[in-house]
Amino acid sequence: MPELPEVETIRRDLAARLLNQPITAVSLRSSQTAKNPAAFFKKSLVGKKFLEISRRGKLLIFKISPGSFLLVHLKMTGQLIYVKQKIKIAGGHSLSKPAEEKLPHKHTRLIIEFKNSGRLFFNDLRRFGYVKIVSAKELDKILQLNYGPEPLTKEFSLSSLEKILRGRKLKVKVLLLNQKLIAGLGNIYADESLWLARIHPERIASQIKPAEIKKLYQAINQVIKKALKYRGTTFNNYVDSSGQKGSFSNFLKVYGRQGEKCANCGHPIQKKKVAGRGTHYCPSCQK
Repeated sequence: MPELPEVETIRRDLAARLLNQPITAVSLRSSQTAKNPAAFFKKSLVGKKFLEISRRGKLLIFKISPGSFLLVHLKMTGQLIYVKQKIKIAGGHSLSKPAEEKLPHKHTRLIIEFKNSGRLFFNDLRRFGYVKIVSAKELDKILQLNYGPEPLTKEFSLSSLEKILRGRKLKVKVLLLNQKLIAGLGNIYADESLWLARIHPERIASQIKPAEIKKLYQAINQVIKKALKYRGTTFNNYVDSSGQKGSFSNFLKVYGRQGEKCANCGHPIQKKKVAGRGTHYCPSCQK
């Protein structure tokens, strides 16, 4: 699943192509994908423009003229591909090589066509992703109820992280993955941040000392900042919005490296399930 750096990369690249282009047609090929009635969904888009593309955590937010919003969540296997003549940019789950895919195909759930002949495809293999039209009021409520502060913002401060961890009897990895507490931090970057802060993923949050919380706060911001710089992490299922692979995988210290030597102490990296997620850590460095 794409996390904050990957979704932000998608957002930036699509914003350079889609803004202020009149929408001429909408083809909803799967009613399950849209969280609105099909007729309402199409009427809300045709003849309108995307004025802005923003993001909260892993949620993409397309502002529609004059004042509603299209929400897009890629979930596990969602993919966005924009095509205009020889231009093709893609982001999200890679069903094959995006530059070679014939579109639309059997996994295409939504097609949005623009006056400039560009087309935006939403593909989703497992149909966990979704699109939804909401009002400004609905959007505010969704963000307030479902998304905490995200790294690299003023809302995500040391004191906010202290508040998240204080008095909680849950494992720290569990809390880091909770989008209502911290938006956009997923499995990859939680593991990397915990390693950098030298904190074991199964440590009980309330037992983490103030000095360690500060290290974790700095580690989260450092990891996310670097991941954004290198356009996210690439595995077999991720290609970013320019059709290129992110290169942060070259800097991973623990994620996907089970059995390899820890870059800090040389002890083999281990992997186990924590909160139902495969979790990578160094049992020697992380206490």
